[in-house]
Amino acid sequence: MDLRQIRYFLALATELNYTRAASQLNISQPPLTRHIQQLEHTIGVTLFDRSTRGVALTQAGKIFLEEARKIVSLADQAVNKTKLAHIGQLGRLDIGIFGSSTISVIPTLLIELRKTHPDIIISLQNTTKTQQIEGVRDKHLDIGFNRVFPTAPDLAVETVMIENLYVALHKDHPFADNQTVDVKDLVDQPFILFPNNVRPSFADNVIVLCSNAGFMPNVVHDVEDIFTAIALVSAGLGIAVVPESAISLSLPSVRYHLLDSIDAKVDLSCVYRPDNKSPALLAFLEAVHMLRSGKLKLSS
Repeated sequence: MDLRQIRYFLALATELNYTRAASQLNISQPPLTRHIQQLEHTIGVTLFDRSTRGVALTQAGKIFLEEARKIVSLADQAVNKTKLAHIGQLGRLDIGIFGSSTISVIPTLLIELRKTHPDIIISLQNTTKTQQIEGVRDKHLDIGFNRVFPTAPDLAVETVMIENLYVALHKDHPFADNQTVDVKDLVDQPFILFPNNVRPSFADNVIVLCSNAGFMPNVVHDVEDIFTAIALVSAGLGIAVVPESAISLSLPSVRYHLLDSIDAKVDLSCVYRPDNKSPALLAFLEAVHMLRSGKLKLSS
């Protein structure tokens, strides 16, 4: 039994006339008769009653009609989904994320991707930088987003955006009413540093920033992620230097102030395999390039 025989059966079951069914299929009547007979022989069941008055479905034929429609529908869906996957309209995208990229950048990119590729399955995995690099190499991830990626010959690393740095302060902090804060004014302030799970990282950017200003940060809390850091700032346990994408983390007791320093900037980059030609990944990278060029604005 093949799919062509099932389609021939459906045509005859619909028309209940060999001549009309053959015309619908654009074939002559003898091949249609032969294929129907082969189908009945394969199944071992008579599907049609034939008489001088015409053709009628047997009871078994009526049951087979229901199942044949399902089979053809599933086959058509498989073909359509395969074609859509080929042009990037369908597929799966595994994305490694960490930290402040989850606040505005990733949602903005996904919103853009959904406009043109609504059926792509997206899997977001909260992973460290090391896990992202390993996942991309092992093909468990298509792309990862983080900061300060090391260069490697087998990986493509692209800068998504350069962000200004801000200092997160408790609302009762002496600097809370300032428009901007000079990095030098942070000397002796209790720093909440993040992340503490892999180096080099954003934490190293903060240390270098302070070092260039002539001091080492007074680290009182070393935490895993930005969300924990902001929570501690909200509790009045210290200050935190954060990327611009973090300032949408709104807590009543936290204020964000731009750091006044030419060095107060940090990258957000993505990493992927240059040999990964997945249409889903290529479509996603188009959104990344739009964001980097300014054609796509961060969602609020």
